[in-house]
Amino acid sequence: DVQNKLRELVQGVGDEFMTCRLATQAKDFLPADIQAQFAASRELIRNIYNSFYKLRDRAERIASRAIDNASDLLIFGKELSALGSDTTPLPSWAALNNSTWGTLKQALKGLSVEFALLADKAVQQGKQEENDVVEKLNLFLDLLQSYKDLCERHEKGVLHKHQRALHKYSMMKKQMMSATVQNKEPESVEQLESRIVEQENAILTMELRNYFSLYCLHQETQLIHIYLPLTSHILGAFVNSQIQGHKEMSKVWNELKPKLSCLFVGSSNMPTPPLSPPEGNFFSN
Repeated sequence: DVQNKLRELVQGVGDEFMTCRLATQAKDFLPADIQAQFAASRELIRNIYNSFYKLRDRAERIASRAIDNASDLLIFGKELSALGSDTTPLPSWAALNNSTWGTLKQALKGLSVEFALLADKAVQQGKQEENDVVEKLNLFLDLLQSYKDLCERHEKGVLHKHQRALHKYSMMKKQMMSATVQNKEPESVEQLESRIVEQENAILTMELRNYFSLYCLHQETQLIHIYLPLTSHILGAFVNSQIQGHKEMSKVWNELKPKLSCLFVGSSNMPTPPLSPPEGNFFSN
């Protein structure tokens, strides 16, 4: 809604060429090889955009995987808690030692809390990468996309109209030469001359617009290069997030490991789980 209202407000104001006081002098601020620089800059920004678009997608996937990992860890912990809270009676013939399953249940229920903590750490890492990496990549992509849009406006708008005006002027000049050779009526020749003068004025205005458009692109190019160091901050944020995330996760895992000992209390008195027979036994005569 705001965008539409802003568009309505500026419709009668005129475009940048009409409102910028430097518009008619833009050519004086441009280097002599502006066309070559524009072509090279457009290609460079296109390559940068394509690469950063892929980087943004990968960063999104990495952040999403961290959040998915948190969900899996949380479910893992809930299932341990469910096992530890199970009240189904244990048949006497199901175990040689009735206290074993009770001890395991108590231990599993206690460990479920640790997986909730691991899940929380994974969520924090995913959210941090979304805010510090993905969002900054989106900001940079917006700047690059704006530059690409400006290039398209220049090529499909101002430049295209300028070329069409030049072509129309060339056709008028040919008509003028033909009218002169054929000695047509003075009135028709005067009308053609008047149209040629109007077209020359239109071409002059379009040339000024073309240079102003290139001037805007030149300014936008400098803006992009000012923001290029943002890439190092994005990469630094990504590396720091990975280091911090893995460090915190590793700390929780290391704190959890000693707590596993409660699962093995009295394990020396427990019967050894049945093992599969050696493979050779299946083929012995």
